[in-house]
Amino acid sequence: MTSTDDAVEAASWRELLGPRHLGSAVVLAGGVLVGAINIYLASSLLPTAVADIGGAGFYAWNMTFYLVAMVIATMLVSRVLARWGNVGAYLMGFGGFVAGSLACAVSPAMPVLLAGRGVQGLGAGLLSGLGFAVIHSALPRRLWTRGNALMSAMYGVGNFAGPALGGLFAQFGSWRLAFLAMAVIGAVCAGIVPRVVPRGERGGGRTPVPVVSLVLVTAATVAVSLAGVLPGTAAMAAGVAVALLLVGGFVAHERRSGRRVFPRTTYTAGSALKWVYLTIGLLTFGVAVETFVPLFAQRLGGLPPVTAGLLGAAVSLGWSLTQLGSASAAGGRAVRRLCVLGPLVLALGFLAQGLLLRDAAPGWLMLVWAPALVVAGSGIGLAYPHLSVAAMSSTSDPAEGRQAAAAIATVTSLSIAFGTAVAGVLLNAGGASMLTSARYVLFGFALVCAVGAVTARAANRRAGAETR
Repeated sequence: MTSTDDAVEAASWRELLGPRHLGSAVVLAGGVLVGAINIYLASSLLPTAVADIGGAGFYAWNMTFYLVAMVIATMLVSRVLARWGNVGAYLMGFGGFVAGSLACAVSPAMPVLLAGRGVQGLGAGLLSGLGFAVIHSALPRRLWTRGNALMSAMYGVGNFAGPALGGLFAQFGSWRLAFLAMAVIGAVCAGIVPRVVPRGERGGGRTPVPVVSLVLVTAATVAVSLAGVLPGTAAMAAGVAVALLLVGGFVAHERRSGRRVFPRTTYTAGSALKWVYLTIGLLTFGVAVETFVPLFAQRLGGLPPVTAGLLGAAVSLGWSLTQLGSASAAGGRAVRRLCVLGPLVLALGFLAQGLLLRDAAPGWLMLVWAPALVVAGSGIGLAYPHLSVAAMSSTSDPAEGRQAAAAIATVTSLSIAFGTAVAGVLLNAGGASMLTSARYVLFGFALVCAVGAVTARAANRRAGAETR
């Protein structure tokens, strides 16, 4: 993975957020943000919604419907762009998100709410993928790293804002207003799209849909999402194993198929792109720890729910803040080092947090938990924007470049879903001891995320060979 020194030096945050590019930056980042917020927004609202409209038996399906729809939509981004162009694709994304949000807001029963979450997820997934794909035409190449940093920071902001906003609306019993507010935000963003987003090229014919690939990844997402809520460690582990087998089947099919989700370059011998995607996946796998940190903080430290929830967002905070600085890194050597260092910092942060855990932890010790989690999240921020640019720059073909960029959102969404399920398995493996369960989760994630340093080194070597 390399970086063009002159381009990096010429770029600046002032240019990205200046009059010329501000509108495009707002739409690109805003589309990613609304999708990220809504991953956890409904989770905070659901207890209040269930008390109002019933449907407690469908509680666990809330996240499953949304994540599955998101993953499906991210895999269709390049085809929607080819058919409808940048503006048309964005209007479809925001339109789906607004329609799904309104359906949730007026839901008379849980099945309608779940259907709304599915439509909302389709729109959000399309918007997440478009953010990375449209950057090709919306911003000059020298701003790609900062544009990617801004968009990926939205995942962190969304992971923080989602539970906070959901909890705030739920506190006042206004769960329907939360979805209505999301619809209004989506509509406002849609209104400015035609004025600030370049229209892009529209293909004359229809691009074939990779049906088999879509079915395999959808089945894998459903399996891993269900694994997170199955009773018993053995059942959860079986769900994860089935999901991994389906992903293996997906990769095997894509290698020999002419209709792919990932660009052809991914499966070319000696290509760095597969290692770039693996590193992105291993980094974002770690984000799933946030779902369980509030539980650890309440059970082991006795923190109240609000404080525990804020502590759970520490990983996202570290991710968001750090990458805004790491995007300024110039020079191929510095970028390569950051891509290897990121997974190691993430793993060390989780390892430190695991070592700091205690039953009935004293207040002074809990004060150290937040910095450890922020450090862990900073590992994602060090590497993610540069890995995103590496994926986008992996081919000189514009269509494949958009496909490679859109796949970043697919990898991110799928990896977070897998991480959540694996964390659930590790949590159950600890049995009745919350301390043991928490350590299993944190030490297990430290081990998995550290593998990202190996895949990042492989990506660096392959990229170096390609440029020689």
